[in-house]
Amino acid sequence: MNKQQFWELIAAARDQVIAPHESEAVAREATSLLADMPVEEIVAAEQVLWDLMVESYTNPLWAAAYIANGGCSDDGFDYFRGWLIAQGREVFERVVADPDALAGLPIVQAAAADGVDLEDEDVLGIAWNAHITATGDQLPAGAPTIRYPQLDPSWAFDFSDSDEMARRLPRLAALCLQ
Repeated sequence: MNKQQFWELIAAARDQVIAPHESEAVAREATSLLADMPVEEIVAAEQVLWDLMVESYTNPLWAAAYIANGGCSDDGFDYFRGWLIAQGREVFERVVADPDALAGLPIVQAAAADGVDLEDEDVLGIAWNAHITATGDQLPAGAPTIRYPQLDPSWAFDFSDSDEMARRLPRLAALCLQ
């Protein structure tokens, strides 16, 4: 499985759930679809998932998650990126390129109004759970390989500094820091 096929899996899962904004439902459906694929594809999907996690490991995105969720720990950032993956390729790529674009998403606007966090740990287990379903065993040891990049030092400031956040992520700050 390559990146394109992984995004096709997420799109198919989103198409098959009643409420594609519910990332847990997307994760369950993606797990089910993936479990029906050859084991090699399941293992490859785990690597692609974590490659996307590495691609989205940036300080600007972490700052956006911090604003949107009212704080964001290391684990919280992982769960936020899991949620972001469940939103599909177009949203993922747009928000990774411009984290302030989160403010324009209706789901984020609704979450801000309702005080709901944008997180989904379930997405991170899609391949793990599919492999267990398909084989009865855990993923092979050593899968996946993860090498996070260095974070941008120009974003090494206190994310609770609302003035700095408003300067760097103005639309998201206006939406969430009221």
